This record gives sequence, C-alpha cells and structure tokens, in this order.
Amino acid sequence: MSIYGIGTDIVDISRIKIVFNRNKSFKKKIFSSNEINTIENTINKISSYAKRFASKEAFCKALGTGISNGISFNEISIKNDNKGKPYIELLGKTKFIVNHILKKKYKIFLSISDEKKYAVAMVVISY
Repeated sequence: MSIYGIGTDIVDISRIKIVFNRNKSFKKKIFSSNEINTIENTINKISSYAKRFASKEAFCKALGTGISNGISFNEISIKNDNKGKPYIELLGKTKFIVNHILKKKYKIFLSISDEKKYAVAMVVISY
C-alpha cells in the first residue's frame, strides 16, 4: 500500500455559525442532503457541520486539487459506520473525477475531532 496524499484542516466552529447566519444557501451548497438530514437530528449541529467541513477541506488537500476542477463539496459526503467511525462517500461528478485522477483502487482514511472552539480533520488517501 502506498500513500497518494495526506490532508488536514482545522475550522473555528464559530466561523461556521457566522456563515450559516449570513448565507442561507451555504448549507445546501456545501453539504449533501444525507449529511443535512443526519446533522439536523443531533444536539451539537454547528460542531457537526464544522467537523464535516474540515473533513471536506482535508480530503481536497489530500487529493491535491483543492476545491476546483469540478470537485463539489456537496458530493463529498461524510458518513459514519454502525460503530460511529467516520468515512467519506464520493458522489456524482466528484466520484468520477476522483476515480479519473487516482486511476487505481484507492482507500480513504478519515479522522475527525473537535474541542470547544475548533474542529479538525485528517485524511489519508492510499492505493
């Protein structure tokens, strides 16, 4: 197994709250409908959105593209398995683009955490 890329991101949770209050379309532009439905049923909504936002940023850094070239944040969906472990599901055009960039079978590893004011995520893409 080889590492294709590593990405990390940190987000000030209060910044996400400010953006939500200023830009009502931000949520649908950045998050998949599955993420929105899942998060809206949690207690710490803003923290959950911030962790997912950091995860999307970290993924794009690990991929080496940033948020460009057809990659859409709302097609990078952060989910949890039945034990709570987070993982990334790629959707739509973004999935096609990533498959084209990597050209091999790949695995995405994701770790997310938060502490009062900050959310952090780390992504490793291996093949």
